[in-house]
Amino acid sequence: MTADHHTVELAPAVEQTLRRCGVKMSAVTAVGVALGPGSFTGLRIGLALAKGLALARRIPLIGIPSLDVIAAGIPLQAGERLSAVLPAGRGRLAVGSYQSRAAGWAFQPPLQVMTIQELCASLQPPAVLCGELTPEERKFVSAWAGGALTLASPAQCVRRPALLAELAWARWQTGQVDDPALLSPIYLQLGGGLPEAAASTVR
Repeated sequence: MTADHHTVELAPAVEQTLRRCGVKMSAVTAVGVALGPGSFTGLRIGLALAKGLALARRIPLIGIPSLDVIAAGIPLQAGERLSAVLPAGRGRLAVGSYQSRAAGWAFQPPLQVMTIQELCASLQPPAVLCGELTPEERKFVSAWAGGALTLASPAQCVRRPALLAELAWARWQTGQVDDPALLSPIYLQLGGGLPEAAASTVR
């Protein structure tokens, strides 16, 4: 999608995707949407469209934190801790911590914003680090941690729409749906922090 053209391009892109899949909008029975953290404009417009679809069709809306989507792509290992990251601008990272549980990776509040140096200093092996890191950040982590930290491969660190859909489906099946009037994106705060988020389990 072209930068800064979300408003114009998003709805037609959704329509085109449904058409390619041979699915009519009338067949859509729930909407899952990524909540961020991420681009202010992208989150605002994406959530607005998701809310509009849910309200117009009177179907459930399920919001999923973007870091949960990244964590879901990492194989679960008993007893391990996971840190999932996304770029937060100005050389900072949005960081979500997870603990392995029988049901999946369980989010451990709070969300944080820190530099790659601060993140490495906070990690306690054995731990897994995944997410959208630059080549320079990956080199720094590898040099700092040696073999004490598992750095997920770039292929495992992509935000996959299929994982978002799977997480939203699992929540929907257990009745965990969101109120469109109350659901809001996860934005970075002016002070550099992130708002508290409800604990979630990535299955």
